[in-house]
Amino acid sequence: MQISLPALKTPVGIAIVAPSGAPLDEAAVVRGIDILRQQGFAVQSYYQPEQRFQRFGASNEQRVAQLHAAASNPDVSIVMALRGSYGFSRLLPHLDFDLLANSGKVFVGYSDFTLMHQAMLARGRLSIAGPMLYGDFTSDTLSEYTLSQFIHCISHQHHQVEFSCAETTAMEVQGRLWGGNLAMLTHIIGTPYWTALEDGILFLEDIGEHPYRVERMLLQMHFAGILEKQKAIVLGNFSGYQLAAHDRGYDFSEMLNYVRSVVDVPIITGLPFGHIPDRASLVVGSAATLKTADQQAQLMMDYQF
Repeated sequence: MQISLPALKTPVGIAIVAPSGAPLDEAAVVRGIDILRQQGFAVQSYYQPEQRFQRFGASNEQRVAQLHAAASNPDVSIVMALRGSYGFSRLLPHLDFDLLANSGKVFVGYSDFTLMHQAMLARGRLSIAGPMLYGDFTSDTLSEYTLSQFIHCISHQHHQVEFSCAETTAMEVQGRLWGGNLAMLTHIIGTPYWTALEDGILFLEDIGEHPYRVERMLLQMHFAGILEKQKAIVLGNFSGYQLAAHDRGYDFSEMLNYVRSVVDVPIITGLPFGHIPDRASLVVGSAATLKTADQQAQLMMDYQF
C-alpha cells in the first residue's frame, strides 16, 4: 500500500531483526518489507520464519546473533525491531551492548525494545522510540503521521512533536529525553541494565495495565527517587484495560490526581506515543525542550546521529 510520504533523498540501509515476539502473520512481514522498499529503504531482513521458537522470533541465541549481525553490516544504517511483545529480557546477559553502541547504527522500536534504548542511553548513544515493521508497515491502513514522523526524524537534526494536553499551566523546561514503556522500565530498576537521567524529560506509555498497576509502577519509580529528579514527566497513551464495578470511580484520571499529589514534578498528558496507530518518533537521549500553554504542548528535539 503506497501512501504519500516525503521521499528519502538517498537510499538508507535498514535491517529488520526479531529480538522479541514472532509475527502473527508471515505474509504481513513480506508486505511490510515491500512498503519500506517503496519508501526508499534498502532492506536486509535477519528474521527467518523457520527459526521461530515458541512465541519468540527465534531462539535466544539466534535473536542475539541477528542483532550482532545487523550491527556489523556496513550497508546498514538503521536497525528496526520486527515487533515487541516479550523476549528482549532474555537477551540482556548475552548481548554485546558495546558492540551495538559502537556500531554507529540507529536502533528503532518501542514497547519491549525500551530495553535497547536503555542500553544505548547508558553508553551515550542516541536511539529512536519509533515504529516497528509489524503493525506500522503491515496494517491495511497505514498511518501517514507515524511514517512521516519517522522519515522526518531520521532525515533531520531537529524534530518536533505537537499535541493537545489537558494541562493549562504555561511552562518550559529543557533536558535530555528518555523513557519508553513503563512496565519495561520498572522491570529493570535496580539491575545492571538500568539507566536513569537526572534533570531529564521522561516519557512513558503502556498498554493493558489497569490504572492501579500504572500507579504502582509510578510509585515504584517515585520511591526509587527517579521521578523527583526529572524536569517533567510526559505521559503517552495508556489503554487496553478494563475498569471494574468495585473501582467505584477510581479511573486513570483519579489515579493521576493521586500521583500528582505525591510527585512534585510537572506531569503532562496527551503525547501521541504508545500502542496506538498514530505515533510520534522520539529521539532517546536528544537535547529536548518541552513547552506547554493553553492545553497545547510542543516537544522539540535536537540531535545528531
